[in-house]
Amino acid sequence: MSEPESASEALRWLRYARDDLDVAGQMAQEAGRARYTCWFSQQATEKALKALLVLEGIDFPFTHDLESLLELHDEWPQRTTGADLEQLTEWGAESRYPGDWPELTAEDGARAQAEARTVYDSIVAEFGRRGIAVE
Repeated sequence: MSEPESASEALRWLRYARDDLDVAGQMAQEAGRARYTCWFSQQATEKALKALLVLEGIDFPFTHDLESLLELHDEWPQRTTGADLEQLTEWGAESRYPGDWPELTAEDGARAQAEARTVYDSIVAEFGRRGIAVE
């Protein structure tokens, strides 16, 4: 894929991430929707990470494990933001299925949304450092 093509495809992934983050915000406003807030926050983070990987030309597996995605890129500055990717990955599974874990709370949703925003914003900033405008 050429550089302009990879930038265009990476921006597409980033747009999907932003859309998921917007939906997470909408769900956070509705009582009893914490699991949806957590799910869309995890999805926003996953798509934002994949946007950076696409931009770099790094192939990635079909996985929801956010830490494994981040490990595919050795030098990415997001590592310093402190986002809890392990927790977001767990919430991604716990939000979709009933299981032997506590119900997700509004506080969980708010934290998931904040973590996702941290990752998304850092990736948007990275695109900006490379001279790629994000809508």
